[in-house]
Amino acid sequence: MYGALIAIVAENQMPENTTKKSDSAEQSPLSAGRAKVTINDIARLANVSKKTVSRVLNDHPIVRAETRAKVKQIMAEQGYAPDPQARALAFRRSFLIALAYDNPSPQYVVNMQRGILDELEGSDYQLVLHPVDRSAANFSEKLERFVERHRPAGVIMPPSVSEDEALCEMLRSQSCPYVRIASRDLDTPAHMVRTHDADGAAQAARHLASLGHKRIAHIHGPKSFRSAHERLAGFKDGLKEFELELDDALTIEAGYTFDSGVRAADNLLSRSKRPTAIFAGNDEMAIGIYSSARKLGLKIPDDLSIVGFDDTPMASRIAPALTTVRLPIRDMGGEAARALLKLIARQEVTENQSFNPEIIVRESTRSLA
Repeated sequence: MYGALIAIVAENQMPENTTKKSDSAEQSPLSAGRAKVTINDIARLANVSKKTVSRVLNDHPIVRAETRAKVKQIMAEQGYAPDPQARALAFRRSFLIALAYDNPSPQYVVNMQRGILDELEGSDYQLVLHPVDRSAANFSEKLERFVERHRPAGVIMPPSVSEDEALCEMLRSQSCPYVRIASRDLDTPAHMVRTHDADGAAQAARHLASLGHKRIAHIHGPKSFRSAHERLAGFKDGLKEFELELDDALTIEAGYTFDSGVRAADNLLSRSKRPTAIFAGNDEMAIGIYSSARKLGLKIPDDLSIVGFDDTPMASRIAPALTTVRLPIRDMGGEAARALLKLIARQEVTENQSFNPEIIVRESTRSLA
């Protein structure tokens, strides 16, 4: 859990024999005789209500620009910083942003986390990671208890947690703002960051088909992930453009993990008539294919072309560098955090935020010609 460390530093007592500055000396209007500037002080100096100051603190859209600027200037001059604990009590909610995920790819989670932290930097909000297991019978109940106990300011849900409608209904009943990241529109624009996984998978299919590959395999993610279905469907559509069909015998389900990629590739590559190319549903599984191919003495891309999905940092670092479909996961996390902060501030959002995949051609694919 990421948390804030709050230190309270008391002003040193001035020795009795120390000469004090004259009252006429230049000083902040509230510096003398006050231990701490309060929201009431800021409201008085700005000649606005306490509620207006509170709205400025929470980026509420109804505050006029000139009033917002004036209040912020006075806050800066007085060195005012709101107490997060007091604000949490006042709003009956913490200043925690929860990332609730059930994704077996560590790199995906790390990239998502970095994007969220990028956006939260400089704010009062802190990120807390909350891994869940959607296959557990009490999955929803456990997450509901977490929300009731910690009262997060909002929740960000990447796939496949984002695809759970009952969970979103629970968050609505708790008046807890949330943002979903998913490959389809599952909610109103304010609650969605949309990816277009099927389009990215179609690009992978077109790339391999244009290189002359016909015996192409696909290792897809778990059926419990909508993204796995989207990427499978998109890959099939891309092959159809070249009058090719994906052979069911060359289509294997795996777990979006390195080890499951190795096992699936062992199955495909040990056959007497092995594929000349494999499209993996994510980079973790694609790198697992590398391991399997090398065990069998196969060279990449001379004997086998490989395409991944996500474009995680490892894709460009492995040798040969992996051709993959790029989804900007870090940017997606940042956009989800931005959307969530708008919801918390009750700002209107009318358009979906969306990210389009792009195939990045590197060294793991080659033409059969």
